[in-house]
Amino acid sequence: MLELAGIIILGILAQWVAWKFKIPAILPLILIGLLVGPIASEFLSEDGSKWIEPIWNGEKGLFPGDGLYYFVSLAISIILFEGGLTLKRNEIENVGPVITKLITLGSAITFFGAGIVAHHFFELGWELSFLFSGLIIVTGPTVITPILRNIPLKRDVSTVLKWEGILIDPIGALVAVLVFEFISVGGDGGFTKTALIEFAKILLFGTTFGFTFAHALAYAINKKLIPHYLLNVASLSTVLLVFVESEVFAHESGLLAVVVMGMVLGNGKLNNLKELLYFKESLSILLISILFILLAANINIDDLMLLYTWKSAALFAIVVFIIRPLAVFASTINSNLKFNEKLFISWVGPRGIVAAGIASLFGSKLLKAGVEGAEYITPLVFMIVLGTVLLNATTARLFAKMVGVFLKSSNGILIIGASKPSRLIAKFLTEKGKRVVLIDSNKKFIEQAQNEGLEAINENIYDDNLSDNIELNDVGYLIALTANDAVNNHVLASFSKDFGEHGAFKIASSIEAKNATIEERESFFTPNDDFINFSEAYRENPHINEVQIKTEESYYKILGLLAKDEKSIPLFIEKGKGLFLVAEFEQTAEPKEKCKLYYLGKKLVFQE
Repeated sequence: MLELAGIIILGILAQWVAWKFKIPAILPLILIGLLVGPIASEFLSEDGSKWIEPIWNGEKGLFPGDGLYYFVSLAISIILFEGGLTLKRNEIENVGPVITKLITLGSAITFFGAGIVAHHFFELGWELSFLFSGLIIVTGPTVITPILRNIPLKRDVSTVLKWEGILIDPIGALVAVLVFEFISVGGDGGFTKTALIEFAKILLFGTTFGFTFAHALAYAINKKLIPHYLLNVASLSTVLLVFVESEVFAHESGLLAVVVMGMVLGNGKLNNLKELLYFKESLSILLISILFILLAANINIDDLMLLYTWKSAALFAIVVFIIRPLAVFASTINSNLKFNEKLFISWVGPRGIVAAGIASLFGSKLLKAGVEGAEYITPLVFMIVLGTVLLNATTARLFAKMVGVFLKSSNGILIIGASKPSRLIAKFLTEKGKRVVLIDSNKKFIEQAQNEGLEAINENIYDDNLSDNIELNDVGYLIALTANDAVNNHVLASFSKDFGEHGAFKIASSIEAKNATIEERESFFTPNDDFINFSEAYRENPHINEVQIKTEESYYKILGLLAKDEKSIPLFIEKGKGLFLVAEFEQTAEPKEKCKLYYLGKKLVFQE
């Protein structure tokens, strides 16, 4: 009992340390696991025992027999399902082919390159060498996401790394399983046929079970066949059912099934999706915390000593600095990505929970079977996992600045509130070449915005998840346009630091509109206009008009006329290549002449 409670406490402590110092949680988790496992047995315990002893092949420990294997398998299925829920089709419009090549061509280059290097450096058999290379194909989302959260990047670069990290997990597991099957059958002449049959079964049952159960669960949720208080646990049990049933029909197809299930649910019209995501995210954090400590503690000091050689450093360097860049550059030929963006993607390739979990499983099974060289599998994979995480966590931000992919100026615009007037403004800004993201807790508004071709996210701004969204790293303007004054004030108070680099603005409240002046910096439009005026102006004339301004005198004259007309609201000033809010333009040193003014409402005739 003490050991199990200790794992949970230490795991959450490691998560807090990761949050505090903005590093991937896997780093402190593995270090804690090594400390309470092999390091404690060698240096800290008088009787040579570990402080936490998983022992999945013995009679004692937290998970005797195959218990740890079953726990790891089920936990990984939940983690990958949660990752699948976050994958949205509209994110890959520009980089879909790149992601496809990375998880196919890039995986093949990593598989054969790393296998050849491991064979020659450690004199492992070809089978074990390719088992190792199959395991390190994966770049886990649990380690990439924390790194990307702290680096403002172009959206396409973040999207490539995020999607690769989630989609490549089941592919790496599949390749490792096929190699493991080859070793298990002794590599006889019937392997090719066996491998092809296994591959087909994994694809068939994985996609079929994932797709079918996703639609069944969505139907049950949308038709309210599941009571609200059972929604999360019923969804969790369905994920486990899909994983187990798929595994029964085709061994190791469960990972593919849960990723497919998550993607289908995440991209469908599912009520309560956000609630489901929050629950799965919390559960994933707990499982990851437990898993990494257990897997690291399960390593023995003798396994670590196998790595105490120059060959380990050489293998790591070749995998990270030669094979990874080769895979990325080959996969991005003829893509829209620039050279420096390809270089950064090459640098960021941390391995995660799937590699560590399956390596521990297969390594133990092969050791038990007496396969020569099997003792190298788990420590070599853990070396790649820990090394890549440490390297990327400490250097990714600096490297992004060195190669020029770090966004010095975040010009994206985040609009809170996706009502019809807000969508009109978002369309206008999008047509002006701006990246605009709409946020609203009203799912209907979000669906309407997406149907109009706008980028929109269904999110409750009172939750903390908004700041963690890596897709919003390039946002520098924050605009609150909801009908609720409390929400607008909360947005500016809570998110100005994250998204208001160039300015945070809100629509005036009815009280503020009575006493405000045009120079107030936080006001969107002029501060005389509240949400009621905004909505009425849109209802009467849902159009954005423009007027040319030649002199400073005409600038103030036109603004004055618009202020008197309750059905017309000034929006933006365009001067040269700059587009400013009216309140923002007032604060600049730009001469108030030779510019364009855009306003919402009826078309007026102005006399110079």
